[in-house]
Amino acid sequence: MASANEKMGRHLDDDFMDHDDSKMTVKEYLSTRISTLKPPMKRPPNPIKVLGSLSKMNWLMFLLAFLGWTWDAFDFFTVSLTVTDLAEEFGKSKADITWGITLVLMLRSVGSIVFGLAADRYGRKWPWVINNLLFIIFELATGFCNTYEQFLGVRACFGIAMGGLYGNAAATALEDVPPEARGIISGMLQQGYAFGYLLAVVFARALVNTTSHGWRPLFWFGYVLPHIITTYSYFYVLMGSCRACPPVLLIIGRLFLPETEAYQRRMAMRQDGDGIEKTFFREGKVALKRYWLMLIYLVLLMSGFNFMSHGSQDLYPTMLQNQLQFSANKVTVTQVIANLGAITGGT
Repeated sequence: MASANEKMGRHLDDDFMDHDDSKMTVKEYLSTRISTLKPPMKRPPNPIKVLGSLSKMNWLMFLLAFLGWTWDAFDFFTVSLTVTDLAEEFGKSKADITWGITLVLMLRSVGSIVFGLAADRYGRKWPWVINNLLFIIFELATGFCNTYEQFLGVRACFGIAMGGLYGNAAATALEDVPPEARGIISGMLQQGYAFGYLLAVVFARALVNTTSHGWRPLFWFGYVLPHIITTYSYFYVLMGSCRACPPVLLIIGRLFLPETEAYQRRMAMRQDGDGIEKTFFREGKVALKRYWLMLIYLVLLMSGFNFMSHGSQDLYPTMLQNQLQFSANKVTVTQVIANLGAITGGT
């Protein structure tokens, strides 16, 4: 009878299917890439039928992941939409304020590694909960920053939280859906980012410089601590449920939903093997050994995507204001239209 370790090895071979590519040298691999560029010319499945094949639980998991990614983007673009106001507040140039964006992007990789490992080891649920708690803390803290140094420190911490969410969201949304649905579902999921930007634009117009507190309400308005209630007007008490409400609802929603079936199968496999810890690290070694070239390719691909997206999006509102002299209303309309286009095209 096969040992548990041998069974585990077969399971890993099934999950990380051995392709001929894994046995090629780098030179052989590169020399055969041109022939693989030819499209298979297979007729794609009917998207309506594909979406109809999803279960109720598939849709709940997708909705949770979509909203999480939406709020991730919302929190990120709050700084992009208030660069000029932040520069005036802290007595710095707009270029100095953009370090608050750069630090977020630099530390996203840290968050993605930390929370990615945690999600694979401990499940999708609790890393998600912790991640959204950090969103509440760091976004609220940004609204209370009084110095430029505080601002940079808080945004650096936010970058770790931001980087941790997408991998978990993608796994939650995709790993249980039928394989033929993953293409369209992944496209729909990605548009949570554009939707989050769109919401940030709308709420920035509603809250920034429409009260005596300037830019701060955009960072505050969804989270009101008890002692704040006695300090600010009734308006902030009413608005207080809005900003932290999405992360709180995302936390509650995730607590009520189970772990994905794929993760539950993985955990059962680990328990049948050499133990959870040993099997977890073995899985990582197998994945890196067999897919290291694909991993490098995907990192470079995403680097290009991020170069284009953040290079064109993050300071676009500031450019409209400074160079084209757009009013706040015109900036809002322009950004809303742009993000509606992104949602349409991306899906």
